[in-house]
Amino acid sequence: MTTRNIAIIAHVDHGKTTLVDQLFRQSGTFRDNQRVAERAMDSNDLEKERGITILAKCTSIEWNGTRINIVDTPGHADFGGEVERILSMVDGVILLVDAAEGPMPQTKFVCGKALALGLRPIVVVNKIDRPDARASEVLDEVFDLFVTLDANDDQLDFPVLYASGRGGYAGPTDDVRSGDLTPLFEKIVGHVPSPSGDPDAPFRMLVSLLDRDNFLGRILTGRVMSGTLKVNSQIHALNPDNTVAEVGRASKIFAFRGLERVPVDEAKAGDIIALAGLTKATVADTIAEQSVTEALAAQPIDPPTLSMTFSVNDSPYAGKDGSKVTSRMIADRLAREAEGNVAIRITELPSKDAFEVAGRGELQLGVLIETMRREGFELSISRPRVIFDKDEAGNRTEPYETVVIDVDEQFSGTVVEKMAQRKAEMTDMRPSGGGKTRLTFSAPSRGLIGYHGEFLSDTRGTGIMNRLFEKYGPYKGPISGRLNGVLISTDNGEAVAYALGYLQPRGTLMIAPGEAVYQGMIIGENAREEDLEVNPLKSKQLTNFRASGKDDAIQLSPPKKLTLEQAIAYIDEDELVEVTPNHIRLRKIHLDPHERKRASRARAAG
Repeated sequence: MTTRNIAIIAHVDHGKTTLVDQLFRQSGTFRDNQRVAERAMDSNDLEKERGITILAKCTSIEWNGTRINIVDTPGHADFGGEVERILSMVDGVILLVDAAEGPMPQTKFVCGKALALGLRPIVVVNKIDRPDARASEVLDEVFDLFVTLDANDDQLDFPVLYASGRGGYAGPTDDVRSGDLTPLFEKIVGHVPSPSGDPDAPFRMLVSLLDRDNFLGRILTGRVMSGTLKVNSQIHALNPDNTVAEVGRASKIFAFRGLERVPVDEAKAGDIIALAGLTKATVADTIAEQSVTEALAAQPIDPPTLSMTFSVNDSPYAGKDGSKVTSRMIADRLAREAEGNVAIRITELPSKDAFEVAGRGELQLGVLIETMRREGFELSISRPRVIFDKDEAGNRTEPYETVVIDVDEQFSGTVVEKMAQRKAEMTDMRPSGGGKTRLTFSAPSRGLIGYHGEFLSDTRGTGIMNRLFEKYGPYKGPISGRLNGVLISTDNGEAVAYALGYLQPRGTLMIAPGEAVYQGMIIGENAREEDLEVNPLKSKQLTNFRASGKDDAIQLSPPKKLTLEQAIAYIDEDELVEVTPNHIRLRKIHLDPHERKRASRARAAG
């Protein structure tokens, strides 16, 4: 049986996972009567809830005697580390582009990586059945993008198909509205080369993905570059610097069949396999026969640009909600994450109960925090900070992002004004049809922290913002942060409706009556610039003239509840987010008011 190895790459929400669903169905991987969840590849709970792909996953289908190994990749730039390393496993890529939106920032990012590796893409203009589809203009934009990315002549001579992943059809012209995906299957088999690799050379494999199994331990996924591997063969793992990481044997070899990993007796050059039996080998290591002394070259990964401090929860309610609260448990969990996620970097801070976690963006770190919280961890999280650098002349530099915003024309003035306040420079402005404008900015990442919620409010929820790391550029100077102060509780206990009724005119409340609060906890946003200490526990003083039964009906507005990402973006430098399995609370770093004043004076002096 012949083999083809391909990756499906695209910008977020352009239809990768839905297209893979249809490839499954039409290749006979699923029975006609088999019940399969929509977007079957998005198997993780957070992926299902958010409707996005977070982890790259391998699968395979069989079509007319050819085994097609497919890797479904994330579309968000925050998970770009997943995309970069899996491209070394494949011989071709399907580039999916939305027929209305055209190439977007992440399209440029993943395309640049694929073209640099010499891969020849098949371009699929997806969602061709959209009423606002503009297929010919989108195709011109893709060609221009390839030219910008220095594609060679072979890569510029790319085959094109027009498709609807949801409808399950594809064809060579943009008027196709029926049929099946046979043209795409034929194009994969005809255009993508068979995997290369000498089956008689010593066995070598580069690890691209790391997974864990409760029974088998570490499972390393990668492509066999040369040779043949049999179950129980003696192997060793080489670090990228050619030192031996560990010696062991291949206790299990798995091949991908549909959505499942199936045990096989042997694997040969060109196969994408998962391997169990080693305890230390990790991503970017080379697994090989013991006669091999030279590691395979691993694709360098772009550095992280954003960091947060994860520390032990030390609030008065610590340990009441989660089962994993100690610094050692947090350190072990973060170390495990860093092993499999090459785009994350962990550093232990001198205090020993706090860790600096650096990654690609707020979404990536937010997903890690949400995952840990569901596993029973309690954490305190700081405001995100960008990672500064220095240029050759010793001047301070900071990360910049390309920001592409699609917005209704009536809101474009507000967006331009807000982006200017955040030190962003507009590089392009053009109508994108349907009364919308596409604005492109080059903006320091620092100015974008916490902007997304405000952006959605400014555009009445209709704006779409896409961001992508651009470069390290000159430091832009101070950028103004949150304009309003906060309401801070002065006492521990349960909030009382009577007290909240009197506090409501002072600002926007974030808690409801009966909620547990503590001294130093943030219970709302002040209507003014300064912070205000308030008592949410104050109850009505009862006398002969003021009976409890004659209480005036207190009308409280629903509290403003922040999601995890909103809370992280909202807090200031002197504040933390307390994250537990059932609660997200905002608090000051220093809970005692006297300590807060001392720290404030020290900051002002410094």
